[in-house]
Formats: sequence, C-alpha cells, structure tokens
Amino acid sequence: MTRRHGLTALAVENAKPSAVRREIPDGKSRGLYLVVQPSGKKSFALRYRRPGTGKPAKLTLGNGGMSLAMARKAAADAMLEVSQGRDPGAQKKVAGAKARVAAANTLEAVCEEYLRFNGSFPKSEEPPRVVKKRLRTIDQYRSTLQRLVYPKLGDRPVTELKRSEIARLLDGVERDSGPRMADVTKATLGAVMSWYTPRADDDFKSPIVRAKARRDPQESKRDRVLDDGELRRVWEAAGTLGPYGQYVRFLLYTATRRNETALMMRGELVNGGDWEIPAARYKSKRPHLIPLSPAARAIVDAMPVIDGSDWIFTTTGRHPVSTRGSHKRALDKRSGVSGWRLHDLRRTGRSLMSRAGIRPDIAELCLGHKLGGVRGIYDRHQYLDEKRHAFEALAALVERIVDPQDNVTALRG
Repeated sequence: MTRRHGLTALAVENAKPSAVRREIPDGKSRGLYLVVQPSGKKSFALRYRRPGTGKPAKLTLGNGGMSLAMARKAAADAMLEVSQGRDPGAQKKVAGAKARVAAANTLEAVCEEYLRFNGSFPKSEEPPRVVKKRLRTIDQYRSTLQRLVYPKLGDRPVTELKRSEIARLLDGVERDSGPRMADVTKATLGAVMSWYTPRADDDFKSPIVRAKARRDPQESKRDRVLDDGELRRVWEAAGTLGPYGQYVRFLLYTATRRNETALMMRGELVNGGDWEIPAARYKSKRPHLIPLSPAARAIVDAMPVIDGSDWIFTTTGRHPVSTRGSHKRALDKRSGVSGWRLHDLRRTGRSLMSRAGIRPDIAELCLGHKLGGVRGIYDRHQYLDEKRHAFEALAALVERIVDPQDNVTALRG
C-alpha cells in the first residue's frame, strides 16, 4: 500500500489492524513507515542503510503515542545523521545503554544495594554484640533514607548528584526535623558514599563534603529537668489540649520516650491494663512491660475510640498524635514554660522516682535499662511488683506536685 502524497493524521488514526503486522509507508518522508500491530498498537519506524556498510537497518521512533508530524521530524533528523556518516540506530543503542546504567545507579538503587550488602549479617566471625549493633544501624539508615532522602533525590543518578543538591536536601531536613536529624541524614549518606566510591567509576567524586555539624555537640548532653513550678504549669496547660495534653501527662506517668507513647495501641494492653511495648519499636529491641499506675490507666480508659482506630492518642483515628509542631508550641505558650523538650519529661520522671525513694536499680528497670555487670547476666527476675510500686510512687508524687494540698490542720481556739 503506497501513498504517493504521504500519510495524513486522519489516515494514521483510521489505520486498522489485521492478523499480521503491517508497515504503511509515508510517501512524503523517505524511509518512514507507520507500523500497525495486530493488537491495534501503532508506532513509527525508519528504514535506512547504515553508513559505510550499506546494510539495511531499522530505527524505531519514540516510545508510542508519537504524532505524524513528530515522526516526520524525527525521521528527517535521523536521515541527516546518516548523510553525515553517523548511524542513528547505533547511537540510540548507546544512549539506551547509558540510560539503563543511569537507572541502575540512581541514589535509591545505590543506597538499597548498600543496605543489602551490609544487612547480610550475621557473619560467623563477628561476635553477636557487633552483629546486633550493625543490624540496628542498618534499620536506622533504611528508615532515614526512605523518609527523608528517596522522596527528594532517590531518582537522581548518583554520578550526577551535586553538592548543592545535598546541601538543599539537608537544609530542608533541618527546617522540618531539626539540626540533629540533618546531621543524621548526612552521616547516613556519607556512609553510603564511602562504601560506593571504591566500587564506582574512577572519575566518581562523592557529593558529600566535610562541614561543621549543624547541631551543637553539647546539645546532646541535655540535663533539663522541669522543676515543680514548671511541671505544675505544664500539667495545667496540658489539661486544655485534648488528646495531645493527655499524651503529655501519660509521658510523665510512664517516663517513656515520646514515640513509644505516641504509637501506643490498645492491642498492647495486657494483664488487665498493663502496657507491653513490643520489641519491634522499643530501643533495646526487647519487649518492655510497664505496670501502669491507676492514674496512667485512667488516662488510657478516658481516651475515646475514633472510627474504630487502635491508636490511643489520636485526634483523627487515621494516625497517632503529632509529637512536634503546633501542639508543642501551644503547650509552651499556655504554660509559659520554654526551652524544654518532651524527652525531658523522661528525665524528670526518673528524677522524681529517686525523690520518691525508689531504689536506683528499680528506677532504671522502669525506664527499660538493663542491669549492669554480672548482675545483669545472672539476675533474670522481672521485678514487676517493684516496678509497679515505683510507677505508683511516681504518680503519687506527681499528684502532690501538680495539686499541692495544705497538710497543716488549724487548731480551734
């Protein structure tokens, strides 16, 4: 079927499939064909002779969906290459190979390969303690990369990454999650690049550069403990902030980390109301049982179930309460207490246990810390009764601080 005056857009649209593949030549553009598959799929191809050898060759144009005008332009460009002694088909293969290499070397692909390589432990020659530390680090790396890196730069070829892109990424992390998380993200990427560099092309240069940490090193050595006056004001302000305020109070009653409580689910309540934090989301990777005091259980019992959600501290039922942002700022504003973090409540709770006369070893167990030395190896007692007493003593002391009573009785004259 020859078209002396060339194909038209309407003819391309109306071309019908048959039982076999059809090639319909375009009389207006030399070597250009409309290809119609039996499935009805249409594309364009250019038939030409390779420069130097004169052997026939075919070049598929585009990836489907190309218009007739675009196909004619692509065919003309390809024939110009042929007239200048270059083979457009060979160039397309080279370009495709480069694209495949680039796709295999995106930042996400390199990071995932790093995680697979370093997550293939345990190695028999390494002691178990080292193995566990490596695996835990890999889990932290994976979480950081998936949350903060892949959405922004995951599809970028690693060989094309610029230092300025990394700097903008870290600026965004610092803005949204703080300077500490920006340093963690940089350290994670630095570990990946250190592993990848000797495996890359000799010309590869890591886009991670040494720079001053964004967080003050002394910041990690916090010793902030809320005094009685501050604790009273924070407690009163929390009472006006709904589920978030109850979440803050529960943090103090249990001396837990903020995410441990924020992610608390009703399915984690055991023994008629105690709380067992599963190993999967506890820092030590061991389950941690907290015998809840009556005051702490009262908070849990008062939290409404929203749309059948298993989250305890939630305002929507779709996700747990946010531990950052506007809620914390509102709490600071209403309480008039500033310069503190939610994690400081854990330190405050531990200090109050000592003030309530709780033995140091029991207080440490309440916080999920292991007993040290030989005792930690041989003493496998759970100390549940002692921990229960400690949390009840903590709750009683908190009650006395936030609602002080005058214990002096006036004598009648």
